[in-house]
Amino acid sequence: MEKALKRYAPIFVLPTFLAFVIGFILPFLQGLYLSFCKFTTVENAQWVGISNYIAAIKDTSFTDSFTFTLMFTVVSILAINVIAFALALLLTQKLAGTNIFRTIFFMPNLIGGIVLGYIWQILINCILSITAQPLLALNKPAGYWGLIILMCWQQIGYMMIIYIAGLQNVPEDLIEAAFIDGAGKWDALWRIKIPMVMSSITICVFLTLTNSFKLFDQNLALTGGDPNHTTEMLALNIFQTFYARSGMQWKGYGQAKAVIFCALVILISMLQLRATRSREVQQ
Repeated sequence: MEKALKRYAPIFVLPTFLAFVIGFILPFLQGLYLSFCKFTTVENAQWVGISNYIAAIKDTSFTDSFTFTLMFTVVSILAINVIAFALALLLTQKLAGTNIFRTIFFMPNLIGGIVLGYIWQILINCILSITAQPLLALNKPAGYWGLIILMCWQQIGYMMIIYIAGLQNVPEDLIEAAFIDGAGKWDALWRIKIPMVMSSITICVFLTLTNSFKLFDQNLALTGGDPNHTTEMLALNIFQTFYARSGMQWKGYGQAKAVIFCALVILISMLQLRATRSREVQQ
């Protein structure tokens, strides 16, 4: 039976493999080629070499978007994971109604990013108007912190569930042995619980890192890059370059930005995975 499964396994894998090649590999390779061209459609692409990449690197709006995205990503990773882990610790205690609170905290993750962006745009603009502050379209700090709050509100519940699963897998006898040896709750947290849930931390940091770096729909709906593109993240900058301008040079220019963006996300994600996986504890 086992030999038969091994023999016919490629037949069952083939449909998924073909879908992956057609839906991801081929478009990616075509996009990589187009990043070295100027074009309006795939059929009229004209090779221009690395000029698109040189123009992208020299574009101050692109580098400013990268800086803004990096600042946003660092703060959102810290805020989301610290709050999510704290909630997970609280909701793994023997308290009444924990399942209800888990559901409540998770629900924002079910709402689409565009919808969330417009809801929070209305809410934040109302608060700013009451406090006599400039609206989001004229207020960079409000736009930045509005994006942070929106991202936290959407992602914390999802990360909390992952942390809860990790904490529930920590052996109780380890905790009890630590208390018998005189360890306090703080010692048990830092020396036992956190090392034992490093695999969950790896997953959550990876998800928040990639989600923050490639944030688009919430950025488009909440601030649209205003004021004057100062709250424009990388994905929105690429979108504006590719779709908001006409001309063959802008398509290739935007495509080159997309390739650089993809390479940055892969590089930073790999560095993060390597750093956190090296601290994981084998159970």
